[in-house]
Amino acid sequence: MISFVLRRLAGLVPTLFVLVTISFFVIRLAPGSPFDQEQKLSPEVRANLDAAYGLDRPLYVQYMRYIAGVARGDLGPSFRYKDYRVTELIASGLPLSLTIGLAAALLAFLVGVPLGAWAAWRANSLVDHALMGFSLIGVVLPGFVVGPVLALVFGIYWRLFRIAGYEAGDPGFLVLPVVTLALPVMAYVARMTRDSLVDVLQSNFVRTARAKGISPRAVLMRHALRPALIPVVSYLGPAVAFVVTGSLVVESVFGLPGSGRFLVQGAIDRDYPLVMGMILVYGAFTLVCNLIADLVYRWLDPRVRLT
Repeated sequence: MISFVLRRLAGLVPTLFVLVTISFFVIRLAPGSPFDQEQKLSPEVRANLDAAYGLDRPLYVQYMRYIAGVARGDLGPSFRYKDYRVTELIASGLPLSLTIGLAAALLAFLVGVPLGAWAAWRANSLVDHALMGFSLIGVVLPGFVVGPVLALVFGIYWRLFRIAGYEAGDPGFLVLPVVTLALPVMAYVARMTRDSLVDVLQSNFVRTARAKGISPRAVLMRHALRPALIPVVSYLGPAVAFVVTGSLVVESVFGLPGSGRFLVQGAIDRDYPLVMGMILVYGAFTLVCNLIADLVYRWLDPRVRLT
């Protein structure tokens, strides 16, 4: 397994290289310039800015300089946030985005799996139909609808949680954002767990366990649940990356200073280094999440060979 992990980690480098290369050239196809403003700059000022940031050089020279900087761990200066390096901006918002995203993924798993198992245990009953109906609502409702509703109910009417801003050390600011992010993933996890567990409960080894006189609860917990979680784990790999990278709407609704705003605002402002830095970080995080999902997959099913 160690050799597999090392090979996958080594494979991250060329994958990220391709991602950075494609992103570098694609983002420059967008019309406009990082220094386009409502008040047009004079040609002298514009030339000085281009020279200061190296934009006056050929595109291939800019690309080689950027790759060399990435190899050194330097993502360059931001074009819009003066006196800030891209690494400083990402470091200021990424911890909060990671906290919200990982907490949402953990909540979705801890709640979604038991709900899905309960629905599978009571398959085709009223409980099953009710749980799957509520999970369907969680799938179709977008975060920009769920977030304001939760803020209105639990932040204004009942005043149980904070609904805007963020203060370090106060988890009250994070409860509603985490729940908002977790609901769609929780719904998917519940539905996948239910469908997978229903199939596993009809397998031959489960029938054998029942024939040996093992209690139904033990059959479910010791024999059926573990293989039923394999598709759930396969989904959770990219899902964790999704809730971390897709938290922009939640951060906007609840006024959180996360890193999602940098990606969108950087694209609007043509802040090339900032957008590239966010793409690189999110790409690396997605690849690491998929690697962890593969390792958990192997733990759940020892028959799977890591090749």
